[in-house]
Amino acid sequence: MSFILPCVLMRGGTSRGPFFLADWLPRDIAARDKTLIAALGSPHELQVDGLGGGNSLTSKVAIVSRSAHADCDVDYLFAQVSVDEARVDTKPNCGNMLAGVGPFAIEQGLVGASEGPTTKVRVFNVNTGARIDLQVCTAGGHVRYEGDVQIDGVQGTAAPVLMNFLDAWGAVTGQMFPTGQRVDIIQSLEVTCIDAAQVMVLVRAADLGLHGSETPAQLDANADLLLRLEAVRREAGQRMGMGDVSQSVLPKPVIVAPGAQPGSIVSRYFTPLRCHRSHAVTGAIGVAAAMVLPGTVASDSNTRAAAGVRRVEVQHPAGRIHVDVELAMEAGQCTLVQAALIRTARKILQGTLFVPDSALLTQ
Repeated sequence: MSFILPCVLMRGGTSRGPFFLADWLPRDIAARDKTLIAALGSPHELQVDGLGGGNSLTSKVAIVSRSAHADCDVDYLFAQVSVDEARVDTKPNCGNMLAGVGPFAIEQGLVGASEGPTTKVRVFNVNTGARIDLQVCTAGGHVRYEGDVQIDGVQGTAAPVLMNFLDAWGAVTGQMFPTGQRVDIIQSLEVTCIDAAQVMVLVRAADLGLHGSETPAQLDANADLLLRLEAVRREAGQRMGMGDVSQSVLPKPVIVAPGAQPGSIVSRYFTPLRCHRSHAVTGAIGVAAAMVLPGTVASDSNTRAAAGVRRVEVQHPAGRIHVDVELAMEAGQCTLVQAALIRTARKILQGTLFVPDSALLTQ
């Protein structure tokens, strides 16, 4: 026998996973998580018995529902399903999967498509409490996936999804700089602990004896580096008020270096024990924010606090992400207003997912 439920498999940005309406899944959280683990085929390095792809980037789930918040259209709960453990983590968030939430919500009837070229979908991220506006292409009143926008890390082109993060600053820890400082000394390294769309600890590549241009494979093969980053990450978690983070994927360690041209920065984002093959969207926003705010390890001595919109090019192993960061001056302090960037999404398949009852009983 099998537990049967509807499912839509989608690519969002450089990630992929099943999208579910919350009503399709068990209400009990433990039962829901068992269902997701079985649906993805975990724990198994290949996830051959499920929809997962044997990688953290393809072992993700989006759960969408009509919003419980008056100023939002839909609620989005992101779930990271471990590849090699029977574990689901809803503490982090995923901006790449978020790109598919708008199209999914429109096609599932949660949001009506406008007759104009785009439809705005305001999303409440359940993981962090942040709001994000998505502009989805809906020519003729239907979601349009085909287009001419190419994002690094994905082959081909697709229709753009404009993502505008409105209030993701300090969403998890309560402060954009949770330690109260823009630079801390951890494990003899200067680091910046930041909560801006993602909770991260940034380290300069040069301070680790790196150039910053290393490939993910090179970084993953450096066992001493990984141990050092994990030690930094765990101490940073304590200082950020997150307690023991040894069993959590937050905060994310990120290695940064100056970019090749003005307005750019090189970033290597860890998930946290392996280097991302491209870059998390939320992580790109956090790195861009750190670059334009004075006094962080990502900014330089010429960075000055000033109101306006700054475009930052975050260079990652698969290419680059452009982030437009809007700053404002309030009481002499430079604050983040919003950050915007473009992703794409594609519906891969829609149908019925069969989850074996035995998998639900044995976990």
